[in-house]
Amino acid sequence: MTAPERIAPPGDQSTPSPASADQDHASSPPPGRRAATRALIADRVGSVEVLAALLILVIVLREPLAGLLSAPSLATWTTVFVSVMVQAVPFLVFGVLLSAVIAVFVPRSFWARALPRHPALAVPVASAAGVVLPGCECGAVPIAGSLIRRGVTPAAALAFLLAAPAINPIVLTATAVAFPNNPEMVLGRAVASLVVAMVMGWLWLRLGRADWIRLPRRPDLDGLRRGEAFWSAVRHDVVHAGGFLVVGAMAAASINVLVPERWLQTLADHPVLSVLALAGLAVLLSICSEADAFVAASLSQFSLTSRLAFLVVGPMVDLKLISMQAGIFGRRFAARFAPATFAVAVAVAVLTGAVLL
Repeated sequence: MTAPERIAPPGDQSTPSPASADQDHASSPPPGRRAATRALIADRVGSVEVLAALLILVIVLREPLAGLLSAPSLATWTTVFVSVMVQAVPFLVFGVLLSAVIAVFVPRSFWARALPRHPALAVPVASAAGVVLPGCECGAVPIAGSLIRRGVTPAAALAFLLAAPAINPIVLTATAVAFPNNPEMVLGRAVASLVVAMVMGWLWLRLGRADWIRLPRRPDLDGLRRGEAFWSAVRHDVVHAGGFLVVGAMAAASINVLVPERWLQTLADHPVLSVLALAGLAVLLSICSEADAFVAASLSQFSLTSRLAFLVVGPMVDLKLISMQAGIFGRRFAARFAPATFAVAVAVAVLTGAVLL
């Protein structure tokens, strides 16, 4: 006689059998395996693969895209985006190469000898060192990150970051050419930019916190030969800085299309608003520091002080620069450093304009 079947109580009816539980467990991978799968995909799908996929997509959709780009607004957007990238990429590459040289070939002991040991004295020395670097803000960001990695105090590296794009010989020469009848603009730009760089460096010494800067993890270069380490550092910095440069260029192109030009003429008639308007415009347009003087000269409806604010703010705070700072130093840093730099730059530009212009 067979044994009677056991009838489960009502509360146990939803309890799966051991066999079904094993099947469900086998059908869903464990958390460790899922994490390993995601890590494998992230390693195999990098920026090069994404770029290749985008290029293939553009080739496949070239006819619909050509029709869309024929619209005047999109044609303007494309023109501005390409011009920002063309201006910025050569200096970005220069900055990345110099950053890799600093990371691989320059010993840490060099910076201990080159800069004063006291951080407060290292700030003006690092600011003045920007005179010798013929580059723009796109190249200064990775260089400043490399300086911090090599043991330079962040206050001095950030002062160099702000000063180098604004007071180097190429930028000052371009300013002189753009303002042939106002040579005081060259002096005003150099003095105001240098003062802003030093003030921000000293403010960082006073108020800055080390945990606000989060440099991206760079592959270990110590175990590689110098040539391999150099190109590894170049690839790493191009991926981080270049991607955020594209984002900033896209934002600047969008602002150029969306902001009506007639608004600028209205603001030019108000002294205070004109300064804020051109300072804000410098942030939005994201023009390379080697070319912004010619744009400022074309804004003849604005006062010289307003245009000086445009020239001082632009190389220190703009959309592409904020994006790159977020990529190199972290979002917490950019969220604090960019607004503070903007306020100090506007105030110093106004004071400098009242004295020199």
